[in-house]
Amino acid sequence: MKGTIINVVAILVGTGLGVTLKRGIPERFKSTVIQGLSLAIIVIGLQMALQTGNVLIVVLSLVFGALTGELLRIEDMLTKMGTNIEKRLGGNGGNFTKAFVTTSLVYCVGAMAIVGSIQDGISGDATTLYAKSLLDGVASVVFASTLGIGVAFSAIPVFLYQGSITILAQYLQVFLTSDVIKEITATGGVLIIGIGIKMLEIKEIKVGNLLPSVFYALILALVVREIG
Repeated sequence: MKGTIINVVAILVGTGLGVTLKRGIPERFKSTVIQGLSLAIIVIGLQMALQTGNVLIVVLSLVFGALTGELLRIEDMLTKMGTNIEKRLGGNGGNFTKAFVTTSLVYCVGAMAIVGSIQDGISGDATTLYAKSLLDGVASVVFASTLGIGVAFSAIPVFLYQGSITILAQYLQVFLTSDVIKEITATGGVLIIGIGIKMLEIKEIKVGNLLPSVFYALILALVVREIG
C-alpha cells in the first residue's frame, strides 16, 4: 500500500500548488492548457490500446463493461459523490464535481495504476507507483490551476481503487501473466482515449460506466489463455 499512499500525497500536494497558482493564470491560458493535456491523454491512451494481442478481448470487455456500468450507474455515483463533497464544503456549483470526476478517472484508469498496484501487492515493489505519483502530482498542478480544489478529492477513489488492487493481487498473482496484463492495459487505454475526448468536449462519454471493462479484460484474457 506504500505506493498508493505516496500517490495520494502527491495528488494533494500538486493540488495545493495548482490552487495557489490558479489566481494568477488568465482564463484563456487555462483553456489552452486543458486542451493540450487532453490531447496528451489521448496519445497515451492510443499507445496503451495498441498493445493488445487480441482486439476481440478489448471489444467484448467494453461491451460487457458498458452493460455492467450502466446497470450499476457508476458515473452517476461518482458525480453524486463529487456533488455531496462540494455541498459539505459549502460549494455552490462551478467546476468542483467536474474536477473530481475527471481526475478520478484519469488517475485510476491508466496502466500504471493497475500494473503498479499489482507489482506493489505481489512483490512489494512500488517503483511504478512512485513514478505514477510524480506524474499525477504534476498533472494535479495543471488540473487544479484550471479546475480547482475538486482535484484533491480524487485522492479518495485513487486510494480505494489502487489499494484494492494491491490487496487482491496478493491472491491473484498466479493469474496475472504478462499476456493478461497486456489486455487489461489495452482496455484501459481505450477508456483513457474516452477521457481525452470528453475533456475536449467533442462527445460526452460515460467513461465511469465503462470502468468494469478493465475487469472483464482480465476474465476474458484468462479464458482465452485456457482455451488456447
